[in-house]
Amino acid sequence: MLKQSLQQRLLQKLSPQQIQLMKMLQLPTVALEQRIKEELEINPALEEGQENEEAEKDDISEDDEGLFDEEENAEGDDEITSSDKDDDQATSKEDSFEIDDYMDEDEAYSYKEQTNNSSSDDERKEAPLTQGPGFHEQLLTQLGLQPLDDHHYQVGAYLIGNIDEDGYMRRELAAIVDDIAFSQNITTTEEELVEILHMLQSFDPPGVAARDLQECLLLQLERKPYKTAEVILAMRVIKEHMEEFSKKHYDKIARRLGVEEESLKQIIKEIVQLNPRPGNAAGDTARAVQDVVPDFVIYNTDGKLELALNERNMPELRVSGTYGQMLQEYARSKEKSSKEAVTFLKQKIDSAKWFIDALKQRQQTLLLTMQCIMEYQYEYFLDGDETHLRPMILKDIADRIGLDISTVSRVANSKYVQTQFGTFLLKTFFSESLSTDSGEEVSTREVKKILEDCIGAENKRRPLTDDALAKILKDKGYNIARRTVAKYREQLDIPVARMRKEI
Repeated sequence: MLKQSLQQRLLQKLSPQQIQLMKMLQLPTVALEQRIKEELEINPALEEGQENEEAEKDDISEDDEGLFDEEENAEGDDEITSSDKDDDQATSKEDSFEIDDYMDEDEAYSYKEQTNNSSSDDERKEAPLTQGPGFHEQLLTQLGLQPLDDHHYQVGAYLIGNIDEDGYMRRELAAIVDDIAFSQNITTTEEELVEILHMLQSFDPPGVAARDLQECLLLQLERKPYKTAEVILAMRVIKEHMEEFSKKHYDKIARRLGVEEESLKQIIKEIVQLNPRPGNAAGDTARAVQDVVPDFVIYNTDGKLELALNERNMPELRVSGTYGQMLQEYARSKEKSSKEAVTFLKQKIDSAKWFIDALKQRQQTLLLTMQCIMEYQYEYFLDGDETHLRPMILKDIADRIGLDISTVSRVANSKYVQTQFGTFLLKTFFSESLSTDSGEEVSTREVKKILEDCIGAENKRRPLTDDALAKILKDKGYNIARRTVAKYREQLDIPVARMRKEI
């Protein structure tokens, strides 16, 4: 049965421009450069260069505007609005369309009009990239140099495809036998796979195609050109005492091998020099190496901080003048076919204006947010001393600049700032507060720095436990529990005391 009811709902919708701004806001500088290139390719109404306002003034006349108004009135409901506002507002925009909305000579479309950080004369530099054959391609090249028939080559190539990026064969050979039969229609046996796998383990880099860490280290030790006494004993440690070595029970290893501490040091040195991930070493030449490009630069001029937005490789953008002329020509035409052309041109010009406006708003939001962060952490940015970092959360900055917390989060999570003492991710400056015995609020970053310094200065033969670290911090006035110390240590990527032990 059909029913009629009256409901009241509160909805919030984002306009296409707002969505575009949010997406661009979270892009770092390098990704934004690529995004601009993509937009230049897909939108012919957007082009590089500075806006020539005088030329536009000469091209636009009152008669042209009247002709276009007449054509637009005939167009009616085909007008596309640029935002999701009330229906009445949208209708009024459709009915009243002016060419000035698209060709306003007083409007500067360049999103760089408010900044002086770069100019067309600046030298543009790109981060260096390295290219070369990938890890698996290197193995396939070495496989092609082996005297193999087609069957064994195909089996070897399939095995190479199952080696992960670390250089390990982690899959069971029995499963590979079934996979290669179904996918490649190749019949093989597990014994044949073992034979071909041993051949792959002789390839470079040493240790490749190992089935576990123990085999990987043994393969590298066996490839040593000179079998010294330390290398032979290191092979024995890996074969017979791998568990004790992984847990750093050096006393047990020394007793079982019957060696002195000095000799054990040399044996351990031979092992720690090996590469536990041979695939990474081989794949470095194939991966693009690109430096971190800072989004902001903070200059310290005689104790006064100055903030600049990094726009060195950003092009000047404008709405195409050619498209504006085309819009005028079609506006004079009375043909029905020009109706679709006018709609297409308006869409492209609108898209170009929205994109430039989004870049301008992105720029203003970034500068506003970073300026607030710099002022909040002014003492830290003067000298880089982490003990000067103030407790700061996203809400502190959002409340000061009048933006939503999610907007500040988008800026902080992916942007870097360059200072005189290094380049840092913005989110690393945000930390919670901690009360000292004196009642002072300090940043957890300060506690982590002290914790890191204590571990760096410890006796590696007897590293400090979490309880000992908690006691040291308590003596310094930071009353935190052992489990909190363990949490901070894990966040600093520092292992437990037993794994930090050295001989």
